[in-house]
Amino acid sequence: MPINPAPRTEARDSTAPATVVDPTLLEVPEGQHDVTVVQEIDGLSYIDPDDPAMPSYRVIANNRQPVALRDMMILPVRTGYVGQDRVKPDPELDPPSGADAVPEVDVTTVYLPVRDGVARCLVYRPQSKPAATDLRVILYAHGGGFTVGSAEDTDYITRRLAFDSGAVVVSANYRLAPEFPFPTPLDDVADVYQWLLEDAARIGGDTARIAVAGDSAGSNFAAALPIAARARGLAAPRAVLMFGAFVDFAQERWTSFQQQAPRGIVYDSAFFGFIRGAYLPTTPWTEPAASPIYADLTEYPPTFIATGTHDPVVDSAREFARLITERGGTVDGYWPEGMPHGFYFFPGVQQPEGDISFERAKAFLSAHL
Repeated sequence: MPINPAPRTEARDSTAPATVVDPTLLEVPEGQHDVTVVQEIDGLSYIDPDDPAMPSYRVIANNRQPVALRDMMILPVRTGYVGQDRVKPDPELDPPSGADAVPEVDVTTVYLPVRDGVARCLVYRPQSKPAATDLRVILYAHGGGFTVGSAEDTDYITRRLAFDSGAVVVSANYRLAPEFPFPTPLDDVADVYQWLLEDAARIGGDTARIAVAGDSAGSNFAAALPIAARARGLAAPRAVLMFGAFVDFAQERWTSFQQQAPRGIVYDSAFFGFIRGAYLPTTPWTEPAASPIYADLTEYPPTFIATGTHDPVVDSAREFARLITERGGTVDGYWPEGMPHGFYFFPGVQQPEGDISFERAKAFLSAHL
């Protein structure tokens, strides 16, 4: 039974012209399934029925559900993360939806192939662009600490990127930890990227002009995609955009994390420790595909980074920018004073910093995509 919240309505899915999106992508192919739908998993299913400890495990399962602590810990986060079903005590603090803030964008749900099945993705296309035109492409990965969230959550960001840059934005869902730890979520996003390199025309995109982008955990995937592309022998993305840039799982070594994470609001040290264990249960924290700051950044694509000075990851983000530049790469870094993690997330809330981040992203894409 699915346990993730139902897709939110802000995206306002619309039927784009058949000349833009291949109609065969609009449904899950027969015999396939959407791997990104979160399913309840019986913790005992991982245990051999003949395991000598099974009698104890059955007693524990009889006492609590979910039986696995990892499942117990993530359940309240997934149900309360966005707060979509919570009655807001102050309506004035409820920001406009993405569709209200940026209505001039068509949104279409498609199912793109990944290993083991398909991944549900949202395709954003500016209404002002002729249907016959293949546009630049931005592959976007949502945030959520590798464990929660969906493409609907970042509807404002992806609408804004599509409208501002005149690009097709493909907002990809991916499998979540702890059910699917590294490298599966990254592989899902990389599989969508590989499909775009070959078939972006089927959604009205230009296969030769693809950038990758993401916020928070999604920015980690965006940063890792050039590394994954190199490992797969694929062309690198033309550009990388990172909002709330997260590039290092060894965050405790950075002063900004030490000072700001223990009592953080958007996220804190306790949650960071959980998501690290969920996403990297057996992987070294310095694995380059998980922590791109440790990767060989030679010939790394032009990169845009927007991270506020009150974001605990800001020191590592600045160092990532420095390393790219040191190896001959190009970085446009925007470090707004006093801004927290996610300052770009809500339309009209953190101004002018939120708008400035999108204006700089637009200029960056004009120069590099």
